[in-house]
Order: sequence, then structure tokens, then C-alpha cells
Amino acid sequence: MAPPHPLVATFQQAGQGHVFAFFDRLSPDEQVRLLSEAAEIDLSEVDRLNRTLVVPTGAAAGVDLTGLAPAPYQPVVAHGGDAAAWQRAKVAGEAALRAGRVAAFTVAGGQGTRLGYDGPKGTFPVTPVMGKTLFQVFAEKLRAAGNRYGRPLHWFIMTSHQNHAATEAFFKAQACFGLDPTKVHFFRQGRMPAVSFEGKILLETMGSIALSPDGHGGSLRALERSGALDLMEREGIDTLSYFQVDNPLVRAIDPTFVGWHLLHGSEMSSKMVPKAYAEEKLGHFCVQNEKMVVVEYSDLPMAMQRETEAGGQLRYRAGSIAIHLLDREFIRRMARSGDAGLALPFHRADKKIPTIDAGGSVVKPAKVNGVKFELFVFDAQPFAKNPLVIETSRADDFSPVKNAEGVDSPQSCRDDQRRQFARWLKANGAKLPTDASGLPGVNLEVAPSFGYDEDSFAEAWALLPSKPLLVDGLVLA
Repeated sequence: MAPPHPLVATFQQAGQGHVFAFFDRLSPDEQVRLLSEAAEIDLSEVDRLNRTLVVPTGAAAGVDLTGLAPAPYQPVVAHGGDAAAWQRAKVAGEAALRAGRVAAFTVAGGQGTRLGYDGPKGTFPVTPVMGKTLFQVFAEKLRAAGNRYGRPLHWFIMTSHQNHAATEAFFKAQACFGLDPTKVHFFRQGRMPAVSFEGKILLETMGSIALSPDGHGGSLRALERSGALDLMEREGIDTLSYFQVDNPLVRAIDPTFVGWHLLHGSEMSSKMVPKAYAEEKLGHFCVQNEKMVVVEYSDLPMAMQRETEAGGQLRYRAGSIAIHLLDREFIRRMARSGDAGLALPFHRADKKIPTIDAGGSVVKPAKVNGVKFELFVFDAQPFAKNPLVIETSRADDFSPVKNAEGVDSPQSCRDDQRRQFARWLKANGAKLPTDASGLPGVNLEVAPSFGYDEDSFAEAWALLPSKPLLVDGLVLA
């Protein structure tokens, strides 16, 4: 009998040899696939997570809230912020963009399953008139910003193993929406194995491991492993604009945000919106032991979420909306850290995980039967020098598409886009009736090529020789 593959022996020595229990029953192609999946796994990392998160506790551990307090932030001018400081930030950010120091980064590993859509979420149509996809909206914003500042922007897109090929094919079919293909970079998110409550790696089938994405925090490791950080360094890029694929309203390239980040000497900056109400499902920017942290809504007791200040405002009002700026070398430092105390912490999630039993029969669990591990990008904040939080307007930066109906749905997002376009028009003298919420009576759309933020829209509108009639179905492009 031939000796086992070296990887098989390594798993056996780590007490995970059962992963290859059915190896001899697999076809050659199935064996290659299983070996490839096994090669993704850092067994020493799994062992550490078993020792610290799984076996000792027997259940997901709670969050330590000792010494927690609301984090400070830079308020917008309308809420008392320093107008001169905001203007200085804008000037500094525009200079950085003209110097080519900024790139965009979209976390796009998800599928459109919750929307009832079969395909990568980034390919979901989202604009109110033209039905442009999320990817097209971002592409046009980045192309317009590159034209505005005279430096085409690099765009890094993190996919998943599930949607990588489909995402690349989509961009190829759309000719990268007019972007230079050499400046659009795709790479896959990392994966982690699920384990039993005894710390054993679970098999999904006899020839495949129960692997799942390692969370949006895994983006930092993926940027390093893919070579993206080295490319950024060669191109003179030191600042990465991070946003998620489900939010078409985001100012993907915001010069004022960039300026605040650079002038503050921050390694990681974040945008916040004031929570609309205590129960809103947003993470909370906080300070603990003199470190900036984000506490998830599910981890902060509702009594604390409902605390108010003398003026009636929520005390913990700074809500996280997953918009960040990251320093390139900070990402590298976090990605390379081998010390568990200096690296992003993994979070434990107890789940129902389809698997097989010792005889190879399929098991569809009726209750939680194992643990998945995830990294959260906001957990990098405690490690960052001069972390910064700035306030932004929800109406100009945040309307995600998460649910098929209701809150954060395609319809609510289309309405928010229309409200934004109506605000821009009315601010520049257009007569456009709207309801009490700012929603116009006509369906309209502004292409990012015409205006991708308030300033660029105002400039383009001023140059029109005659103003268009604001009719139903109007598209400004």
C-alpha cells in the first residue's frame, strides 16, 4: 500500500485524521478536491480556536462590557461640527485623490438569496429607472471620481468561492463598465472549517469539508494573501476605501472622509450615522480601556441601547454602517500578525451544519451541532493608531439592500435614491414636488457619470444649456 499523502499524515498528527476517513473510497478527482480543501486549513489556528473558543466553554461566550462608554466622533456641520475643519478635510482629501493615493475596496462575497435572486448580490439590479446593478453603480461612481481628479482609481473586489467565477464573467461581459480592466482586481475570501462541539473538523460529504467564509474581517488577510497590498505599494496607494456590496448609496470615494483620515494620522477611520431608534440593528462605536471598539447590537443590553442624554438623544447613538478607510501598512500588519493577542479575534457562531456521520450517512441536524468561526473587520479598530469616527448623513451614504421586502429592501433603496436625486435637484433651483419624506412624485435617476455626489451634480447641472423637464422616467446621464 502506498504511504499516505503528507497532508493526510499532518491531519492525523493534529487529531483530525477523520477528515480522510473515506479517502480510499473517493475518485481521483474527489481526492484532489479534498486535499485542496484541506490545504486551506491552518491546523494550528484551528487548534488554538478549539482551545480558546470551543472546548472550554461549551457555548458561545458573552461580550465583556466592563468600562464601556460611547465613542467620540466628529459631528457634521449641521449638528455642530466645525465648518472650517470639514473644509480643510475636503481640500486634503482632494489632494490625495489627485495624487493617486486612494483605491476602492468592495466586499462582495454574498449571493442574492435573501432577495429571491439567483446570482452574486453585486449583479442585482437596484436603480429606480434604468435598473443598473450594484456593481454598475459602483463602477460608474469610481470612473466619474477618477475623471474628476485626473487619476483613474484601482478597484479591489473580494468575492467568495461560491461567486468568484460568476462575478468575473459578469464584469467581462460588461467590459468592466468602461473601467480599465487592469485596474479592477478580483480575489477570493478565505474560508474556515466548521467544527463539532468537541473540536473535530466536520465533513460536508465524504469528499468535502464543511467550509464557510471567514467573515468580512477576513478581507484583511485576503488583501495580503492575494498580493493586493503589494500592488498598492507599487502604485503609490496608501489608503483603501472599504464598503460593502449591498449599499448603492455609499460615497465610494469621499474626499472629505479621506481628508479627515489623513489629517488625523489615522490607520483606520469609520463613518457613523446616529441610530434612528434604540432598537435599530446597527453596531455601536464605543470606547473601552482607551481603545475604540464596535459592540454589536446583539451584544449590547437593550437597557444600555435605550439610555439617553439630558437632551433626549440616545447615549449610544453612533451606529456603524460598514464604511471604513484603512491604511495600507496597517492592513499588512494585521494580516501578518501571528500573535493571537495582536490579531483580529475570531468570533464563535453556533449553527446547524449539514454533515455526515461516522458511516458516511448524511446528517441534517434539527438543532445546532457545531461551530463556525468568523472575523469582523471592525475588530481592527483597537489595534489602529488614532482611530477616527466621523458622522455622515444617512440620506447620502446608507441605504442597504438586504431584505426582499420592507426595511432595507430593493424598494426602500430605490426610494432613497430618488430622495437623494430630488434633494440635489431642489438644492440647485429645480421645482420638484415631493412628499413629506422627500420622495418625488416622478420616477427619476441620476447617472454617476452626470453626478455621483452633491458637488459633482451641482457642477454638471450648472453647465446644462437648458434644464430638462422633470418628467416621470427622467434619467440624467
